[in-house]
Amino acid sequence: MWDLPTAESTPSDFAVLTGPSIQESQQSLLVQPATGRVMTEAYRRLRRETFVVEQGLFTASDRDDVDDDPRTVVLVAISTTGEVLGGVRLAPMTDGTDLGWWAGSRLVVGRNVRNSRGIGKALVRAACAHAESRGVLRFDATVQSRNETMFAHLGWTRMGDVTVAGAPHVHMTWPIDRVERLVQSTKSCLAHTLAPFGTHGDALGGSGFRGDDGAPVPGSDLIAACDAILPAMVQRDPEWAGWCAALVNLNDLSAMGAVPVGMLDTVGAPNTSILTKVIRGLSRAAEAWDVPVLGGHTQLGVPAALSVTALGRTADPVPAGGGRVGDELTLTADLDGQWRPGYTGQQWDSTSHRSSDELRDMASFVARTRPAAAKDISMAGIAGTTGMLAEASGLGAVLDVASVPRPPAATAGDWMTCFPGFAMITADRRGSAVAPAGPATSAVCGELTFEPGVSLRWPDGVTTRVVHSTVTGLGRA
Repeated sequence: MWDLPTAESTPSDFAVLTGPSIQESQQSLLVQPATGRVMTEAYRRLRRETFVVEQGLFTASDRDDVDDDPRTVVLVAISTTGEVLGGVRLAPMTDGTDLGWWAGSRLVVGRNVRNSRGIGKALVRAACAHAESRGVLRFDATVQSRNETMFAHLGWTRMGDVTVAGAPHVHMTWPIDRVERLVQSTKSCLAHTLAPFGTHGDALGGSGFRGDDGAPVPGSDLIAACDAILPAMVQRDPEWAGWCAALVNLNDLSAMGAVPVGMLDTVGAPNTSILTKVIRGLSRAAEAWDVPVLGGHTQLGVPAALSVTALGRTADPVPAGGGRVGDELTLTADLDGQWRPGYTGQQWDSTSHRSSDELRDMASFVARTRPAAAKDISMAGIAGTTGMLAEASGLGAVLDVASVPRPPAATAGDWMTCFPGFAMITADRRGSAVAPAGPATSAVCGELTFEPGVSLRWPDGVTTRVVHSTVTGLGRA
């Protein structure tokens, strides 16, 4: 619980929302993680003085198991002289694996500074920022009822009334929009931007495959996929960019159940050094997957640029929009590997160390499973891509956070929003068989629903919305 003394929650104190007053700016303070025993003990003394002596919420001590959890973080507000003026703690809500569900508690401000500096608000804001920086996707607090107004002003949402230590409290949550922001920045513009293509019947994949990972080539069994790599990535890490240009396109073909037959590349580079490294990465990938580069276009003396088109074959492509309400969602992902240096939290490298046999086993997973619907996890992350699959089926989705396969080195927030190397989200009727995926891990982790968007379901049964509507606006495939 966040048991802030009453004086700190007066509605007239908006220092954190509108900026410090002149008086407050002269009395500067810093919010930081408690370093060492002295700061931690000073924070605990403030807690005892407030919650035991002053408020009588506890008889002898307010310490609990959270204080002994090594994952608990204590943030303290300190003055320019080093005095601890207040503090708050935050910690995961689940034992063992951290699922990205944390809670803040024991928010306290010293009695002699409660009326002047907005310290409580500063601590709450810092706790929210720290939680998000740790990859948290749900951040809760149990707040004394008299402090609900302050938390509401700071953007928190009421979830219900509870009683703690005999006193009325309110269960509140901080809305974390990390997934929604990713979706908005990567996919939400598609329907409007691509509208001019919609006049032809075979445009954007044609009926049943509209907006899919790959596009069936009319009159043939060919599937075409095309992806470009961010210019900054080509410039900064050209060999990795070449590898990824093949990877993302071959993943797109895999999601359609297609067998790759060749690739075409278009490369622009400011000098021969970058060009050579791009080609080296692309050729290494072509050899690893045994898919030839059939041709392309190369230009020197221009800004860095790279795109690849891949061609595959299947007589019966697997659509993204083949799901029905109640279908199980399965995530199949290669959890081995590590964050690509320079892209921690953004790009998980699970493929560059794999053998050709392992890569081909994973690439053929969808073709061997034949689910009702499938999609490759890419720019929109796991949650956003799940929303795209659901949207193509005219539906929504819910994901069980505890069931989503995740490498130990990745936080929940990073894993839900990163490019995970090799990962597929599939939908099929309940109990349908899933083929072995080589070194990748498969787990049922949700279902398709009537409600558009994507929700996360937590171990306590609470669901939080992370995508509030359709992802692309393209609608049903």
